Amino acid sequence: MQVKDLLDATHLGIRLLTSDADALSRTLRWTYTTDLLDPSRYIAGGELVITGLVWHHTPADSEMFVRAVAASGASALAAGEGLLGHIPSDLTDACERHGLPLLAVPETVSFGDVTEFLVGRVTGDRIASLNNSLVRQRQLLTAIADGRALDELALHVSRETGRTCLIFTATGRRLVAEVSAFSDADVDTLTHAALSCERLPTTTTLSGDAVYSIFGIGPSLAQRTTRWFLAVAGDLDTFPPPISDAFGQLAAIAALDRARREEGRLVRREIADQAVALIEADSTSPEASTRLRQAGVDPDRSLVVVRVVHTGRIDLREMLRTVLSDTLTSFGGGCVGSSSHGDIVAIVNTDDPNIVETLRTRLSRLGSGIGHSRLLVGVSSEATGNTVDGALRSARYALEMSRQGRGSVTVTAGSQLTSAVSMLSALPDDVRRSFVEHVLAPLLEYDRRTDSGLTDTLREFLATGGSWNRTAESLHVHLNTVRYRIKRVEELLGRDLNSTEDRLDVYLALNSIPRSSATGAA
Repeated sequence: MQVKDLLDATHLGIRLLTSDADALSRTLRWTYTTDLLDPSRYIAGGELVITGLVWHHTPADSEMFVRAVAASGASALAAGEGLLGHIPSDLTDACERHGLPLLAVPETVSFGDVTEFLVGRVTGDRIASLNNSLVRQRQLLTAIADGRALDELALHVSRETGRTCLIFTATGRRLVAEVSAFSDADVDTLTHAALSCERLPTTTTLSGDAVYSIFGIGPSLAQRTTRWFLAVAGDLDTFPPPISDAFGQLAAIAALDRARREEGRLVRREIADQAVALIEADSTSPEASTRLRQAGVDPDRSLVVVRVVHTGRIDLREMLRTVLSDTLTSFGGGCVGSSSHGDIVAIVNTDDPNIVETLRTRLSRLGSGIGHSRLLVGVSSEATGNTVDGALRSARYALEMSRQGRGSVTVTAGSQLTSAVSMLSALPDDVRRSFVEHVLAPLLEYDRRTDSGLTDTLREFLATGGSWNRTAESLHVHLNTVRYRIKRVEELLGRDLNSTEDRLDVYLALNSIPRSSATGAA
């Protein structure tokens, strides 16, 4: 209800005494009647404060009373003429100074009549709003049941409210059609704000000083890097209730749509895991090809392998699976499963030369949401089903090379590998097996007998560029433990890891272990 509605109620005869024309559109959410000189502690904001002027003795009283009411956030002041027979001019002047609309209530009208009218209107408005809300919710749910896409509903709500909106993921993938196009820079700003803010909802400013409010979609306890978000034009603190209600319902419908898609992904997850395991064991087996097709990848077409790991957080593998699946949706999806090496492997049909840049752009947006840890990504060169084993190795070597980067998200392509690693990855398994046996046999045998974990320590030591401290920190062991283990490795191999030649041989051999010989050397 607004101030003008009180003035339109001719049976009440209420008059506006102040000159601010904008006062007519102020919203009145309730009433509060008082004759205290300072009633501020009882005013929550948005009320029509009604007073009989019992407190009024001097112009100073008007200043004190109006200042307290205005500072408390009241929408308007209604003063009765019954006690004094008029409204004191000093009260009008004080209301003008503080921007508080002043209404005069005739002597013949009781405060109870004013309160009854306002409460009736406010209650009626709330009931009407609730009915409209229920109608809109039924319409949205019916639309979803009829198969209408989420972007159709978002466009409908945008047109209905006159406000642009966007539903997007943590990697910046747009999930709905856009009324007006968002630039990549704007999407970067939105994802950064969504992932880095202390709590949702929040606001951020895009190019051209456009303010957008960002709301989370789905359970608030879910990891932000896997959530969906809704961005709405404007500052949420200024949204009228109907606007907040409309987009709140759109967010609820989007959450249902997300849950439906997640159920489908969970059904495909087991098939993807089986496909990855079979390919790692023997990529030439008919069963591996069959399972790969069932997972949504055609082994006869061009394909790319992507491997992702979250350093120090093996508990976040499902997060990696989700964000990688989300990112690869633009390329038609693919097979995304867990690897025996602890990373997430994606196999996707594509001959798009820009896939590495797309991955780098989208996954880099997650940097705001992963804290001080790192997201490492390796991307193979283009391959086919006949050479998928080489693509798996190429992506794995690229992943290891990503450890040398310094950013929170590092993406390395197979084309960036050294020539030695590239050539080695293309060799037949029996040649690589012979090389591994020649260089690493004593170490692998020792680890198989003692389960000492020396191979893991060696792998981490080489991945950190030979840093004792970083290796100890990564493995959560004492520095002296790392020194002892590396010394033991050198003794077993007869190699000096301070030697560039020896270190290169060991690095290449360690990353060339065939799948069938990987036991104890992952």
